[in-house]
Amino acid sequence: MRISFVITAVSLSFLLGTSTRWLGIPTVPFVESDPKGTFSLKQLKYIIVDTKYQNTVDTEGETLITPSLRSFASTFSDDLSSSLDLKAALPNSIFMTIGNSSHYLDAAGRPTSEGYSINITKDGIVITGASPLGAFWRTRSILQQGVLSNGMQLSLGNAIAPGWGVRGTFLDVGRHYYPPEFLIEMCSYLSFFKQNTFHLHLSDSPGLNPDLTYEEKLDFYSAFRLNSPDPAVEGLIKPVNESYSQFDFENIQQSCFHSKTVHLGADEYSSSEIADYNLYVNTMHAYLGQNFDKKVLIWGTFQPSKIANETNINHNISIQHWEYFEANPYFDFMKNGYHVLNTNDQFYIVAKCLIFHGAPDGGPTAPYIFDKSNASNNPPRDSPYVLGQMPALWNDFGPNSTSVMEAYYALREGLPALRDKQWGGDLLMHEYFSIFETLHAAIPGQNLDWRIDSKTNKILSYDFSSTGKVYDKSGNGYDSIIKGDCSVADSVLTIRMGCSVTTPLTSKGRNYTLAFSVRPTSSVPGTLFSGSASSLLTGNGSISNVMLVTGGSAYVLNYTLPLHVWTHINLIGIGNATYLSVTPSTTSEETVHEFTATIGDYSNSFIWNNPMAIEAPVAVIGGDNFQGEMKKVTLVDGADEKYVGFVKELDIGVAPYE
Repeated sequence: MRISFVITAVSLSFLLGTSTRWLGIPTVPFVESDPKGTFSLKQLKYIIVDTKYQNTVDTEGETLITPSLRSFASTFSDDLSSSLDLKAALPNSIFMTIGNSSHYLDAAGRPTSEGYSINITKDGIVITGASPLGAFWRTRSILQQGVLSNGMQLSLGNAIAPGWGVRGTFLDVGRHYYPPEFLIEMCSYLSFFKQNTFHLHLSDSPGLNPDLTYEEKLDFYSAFRLNSPDPAVEGLIKPVNESYSQFDFENIQQSCFHSKTVHLGADEYSSSEIADYNLYVNTMHAYLGQNFDKKVLIWGTFQPSKIANETNINHNISIQHWEYFEANPYFDFMKNGYHVLNTNDQFYIVAKCLIFHGAPDGGPTAPYIFDKSNASNNPPRDSPYVLGQMPALWNDFGPNSTSVMEAYYALREGLPALRDKQWGGDLLMHEYFSIFETLHAAIPGQNLDWRIDSKTNKILSYDFSSTGKVYDKSGNGYDSIIKGDCSVADSVLTIRMGCSVTTPLTSKGRNYTLAFSVRPTSSVPGTLFSGSASSLLTGNGSISNVMLVTGGSAYVLNYTLPLHVWTHINLIGIGNATYLSVTPSTTSEETVHEFTATIGDYSNSFIWNNPMAIEAPVAVIGGDNFQGEMKKVTLVDGADEKYVGFVKELDIGVAPYE
């Protein structure tokens, strides 16, 4: 459940002859030794760690602080329990050891510390890694095969798998804040598919209209996320509650991995600034290398200069290519001796169609394919200058254009499919979709879908028929506790200032219906429901419009709850949209409202009515200024498809800057 934190050079094992393969994400070549024989994971009793290598760590990769082989074995034991419900009495039927790293080669034929092999016999499994991390990647294959195979029966034989160096994704946290716990769960998600890199883009501002004045530009959202106590950068962090303290950032890195590489950013500069930029990059490269043993990665903007006496970028600095209008990665950089990471703009946000058909010949994409149309722009598959591939998820439209979890959903399906190609796999599209959801349900260390265990589709049901405590009538036992001056009588919950009802849940992910009836008795706005991902409010301050708040942004409806009137409400999450259905007792006529966002580009071109997918808040009822009555609270997994028809049409136009 671990992944390297900002740029990791990794793997491709030496590929032996193969007669078949393991279907997984990524696919793994596999040589079957006995077509009739199997080894069942259910018979596992122990995981044995080779004592000679139990404290060995990977020193060849780009992780500064690496777990030992024994530590990875312990994680594997936890994951067997989480993913396969196996309570193996750690160690004996799976043997983990370290082999000769020179036997494991990457796409360019270089030894790699993240290669591995596996041998399965009727007596057990032997995992051999070029390093502890290589052995760990093999445990991901065993978990996947245990999930997909019938009765956890693994075929007898041996396997050895390839892979490119850098395999991961890029997330723009500069223009949208993501809490540390979300980033840590994303590390678990990536590592299950053998990805080793999570690049956090820590500082940025939205694209701005060049005609705006300097003062106008300062009004726009921008952020630097690392909250340093150093007085030299005092005032740089705004807002403070959307930053990472040293403790936060260290915890993120401990959960993912400390990297040996720092990305300096700073692309899209003027050609008149090349000399200054080169001086900055070379100076930082020397400083970070000498003082912190860190490597440097930069965006590829201008090609190396041929001007006499011009100081070029140091060749030990790697280039991250993203767009051909900046430079040609093959001819401008690789042919001039620079190593290049593929973040080509075709994967600005992961597109599934380009994964399986992203090569010039119509075949699947791969890290060495930079140009999907012109093969002459692509280096050979075994080029030593290709570091790997990393699609980028940007937040060009700022923090209110998406919710935190929408970043995950933008990557949820496409990213694992792309991982197969980064690893060197040959998974077909129909194969991918036949196994993805089964594997997804078994990923340890994360619950990014915000699933809630339930015996039926009715997750929670409060009828408030008992006094003193709120009992769940769904059969799941999600009883709640009354705190403060709230009371229950005649199947009605009375909510007073500051009191609350606390459930054992937090939030429910996509496709849900949160239904309840409410009767406000005060015009002072407050919170109806709150959760870890969002809150449903009757208003805020002087505003009495119903709103959902998530990630620090409010999505406000043109609707106000009537005072002293019972209104039945359905909060509906379906697909990428969220709706509020209201039916007042005075009319019995249902009205449906959609929560949307307005996004803009260059500060004057706008798109209205963008749908927002927001999780259901189910941790607390009340808790602040809301006063009123509530009854018949239910949470259901799923939603009526009729609400899809209420989606608003996008409205595109231009508005002046004010």
